[in-house]
Amino acid sequence: MQDYEDLVVSFLGTWGPYQRRVFFLLCFAVFPTGYNLLCPLFLLATPPHTCRIPANVSQSWIQASIPVQLVEGRWEQSACRRFEPDFIQNQSTPVPGPEVLLSELKQEVCKDGWTFSKEHYQSTVVTEFSLVCEDQWKAPFTSVVYFLGGLFGCFISGQISDRLGRKPVLLGSIALLSIFSGALALAPSWEVFTVLFFMLGMGQISCYVVAFVLGSEILMGPTRVLFCSLSLPFFYVLGMLLLSGTAYLLPTWRILAPILGLPGLACVPLWWFLPESPRWLVSRGRLREAEVLLKSAALENHVEVPQVIFDPPEVSTPCGPGPNHLKSLQVETPASHKSVGFLDLLKTRNVRYVTLILWLVWFSLNVSYFGVSFNMSSLYGNPFLNYFLVSVVELPAYTASWLAVRRLHRRLSIISFSLLGALALLLIQITVNIPLSAGDPNVTLFLVLVGKFGVLAGLSVLYTFSGELYPTVIRNTAVASCATFSRMGSSVSPYLLQLAVFNQYLPWIIVGCLMVLSVLLCVLLPETFRRPLPDTIEQMATTQGCTCGAKHDGKEAEDQTSVPEIIYTSHF
Repeated sequence: MQDYEDLVVSFLGTWGPYQRRVFFLLCFAVFPTGYNLLCPLFLLATPPHTCRIPANVSQSWIQASIPVQLVEGRWEQSACRRFEPDFIQNQSTPVPGPEVLLSELKQEVCKDGWTFSKEHYQSTVVTEFSLVCEDQWKAPFTSVVYFLGGLFGCFISGQISDRLGRKPVLLGSIALLSIFSGALALAPSWEVFTVLFFMLGMGQISCYVVAFVLGSEILMGPTRVLFCSLSLPFFYVLGMLLLSGTAYLLPTWRILAPILGLPGLACVPLWWFLPESPRWLVSRGRLREAEVLLKSAALENHVEVPQVIFDPPEVSTPCGPGPNHLKSLQVETPASHKSVGFLDLLKTRNVRYVTLILWLVWFSLNVSYFGVSFNMSSLYGNPFLNYFLVSVVELPAYTASWLAVRRLHRRLSIISFSLLGALALLLIQITVNIPLSAGDPNVTLFLVLVGKFGVLAGLSVLYTFSGELYPTVIRNTAVASCATFSRMGSSVSPYLLQLAVFNQYLPWIIVGCLMVLSVLLCVLLPETFRRPLPDTIEQMATTQGCTCGAKHDGKEAEDQTSVPEIIYTSHF
C-alpha cells in the first residue's frame, strides 16, 4: 500500500481524460453546498421593525406613537414597545401639536404585531412567524439547529462513507439538500421549519467533505493540490456568490427556499459518471473492483495497463517488471483487513494526539469564519452587497492558500494566515479611537474583509493538512470528525452577534482571540509537506515522524508492519 501512488501514477498519469472528468464533476458536485451554506442570513433576516398601530390615524401620529430609545449613541424608535393607543385613536388633528406630551403616556408591548421594513426583504421566516422581541431568541436558535444538523450529518456520513463508499454518501448528501430545501417552503409553523432546517443542514457540509476526500484519493500529485486547495473551493464560492444575487432577486423566503434545491437536482446524472475511489476499495480489500476501475480509467486515458495490478500475498511475486513491463502491487488480503471506525481516532496515542489538536483548531477557526459571516449583518450598508463582498474575498483567499500549499509548509501557512486575520479583527476596536478612521464604516468593512481572508485561507490549508495527516482506512471518518467540530463552532457563531449588547466590537475581539488560539495549537502538529499519503494507521505513525509511540490503551499495537524508508515524495 505504501507504493500505491507510485504504481497508479506509473501507468495512469496525473492529468488525463479520466482525471479531468473526475476533477470537474466533483467541483460541480460541491456547488449546491456553497449555494446553501449561509442561507440562514437571508431566510432568517430580521428587518427593522416597530409596533403596529391599529388606529386609523395619520402617519405623523403613527410615528409619534413609537417611543424612542438610545442605542449605541443614536436615538432610534423602539422595536418592541409603543404608547397606549387609546389616546391616539381619539385625536382628530393630522399632526401632533406641541401641547401633546406623549412621553407621559403609558407604554405597552406590541399587542397587535409589528410593521416590518420592506427595503430589502418582502418576507422572511422572522417576519412571517414574528420571531422578534420576546421571541427573538428563536432566529439564532434556528441557525444553531441548522448547523447542528451539519454536525450530525458529518458525524454519521464520515463513518458511512468509510464503510459503504464515498460515492453513495456524496450523492445522498446532495439529495438531502434538494429535498429539504424544497420542503422548507411548505412549513406551516416555525417549529416545522426548524425540524426541516435541521435535515437540510445534515446534507450541507457532508457533501463537501466527501467530495474533498474522494478527489484527494483519486487525483494525485499536483492535480490533487490544485483540486483540494483551489478548484473545489472556487466552485464552492461561486455557489455562495450566486446565493447573494438570488436572494436579491427573490426577497420572499417561500420562493427563495425551493430555488436553493435546484443545483442539487442538476447533480442527479453524476451517479452514472462519477467513479468510486479505487484507493478506498483497496483499503477495504475489494481488489478486483479496484482493478476494474483502474483498468477502465487507463482505457479512458489511452494508456497501457498491467494485466494484474494488485497481487495478494499468497500469489505474489517479487516486485519486478510485471506484465507489460509494469509492476504490480502486493497488498493485504480481505481476510487480514481490519475494520476501523470513529473510536480508532482515540485508541492509538499518536492518532489521539493529532485528533484532539485538530478538533480544537477546526472548532476555533470555524467559530471565527462563521462569526465574521454572521456579524456582517451588523455592518452598515446593503446586506446583499455586504454578503457578496464577504464571499468574493474568499476567491483570493483560496488562491493564496493554493500557492502556499504548493510551496510552503502546512503549519507555517496556517499560522501566517491566521495571524493576519487575527490582527485585522483585533484592530477594529483600535481604529475607532483614531481620529481619521473613527466611525468610518468603510475602514471597519475593510478590516473585516482582511480578517475573513486570513481565516478562510487558514481553513483552506487546514483541509489539505488534515487529509494528509490521516491514513486511507480512516481518512473520511477523521476529516468528517473534524468537520463535526467545525459545525460545533458554527453553531456557536450566531450568538456572537448577541454579545454586541455589551460592546459593539466584542464579537470581533473574541473571533480574533480564537484565531490566535489556533496558531498556538498548530505549532504542536507534525508537518506533512511533500510526504506521501499514509494508507494504514501504522504508516501514519512512521510518515508523520511522531515520537508519541503507537499504543492502544497502554499496550503495544499488534501486527505492526515494518515500513521501508520513504523514497517517493509528492507536492501534496
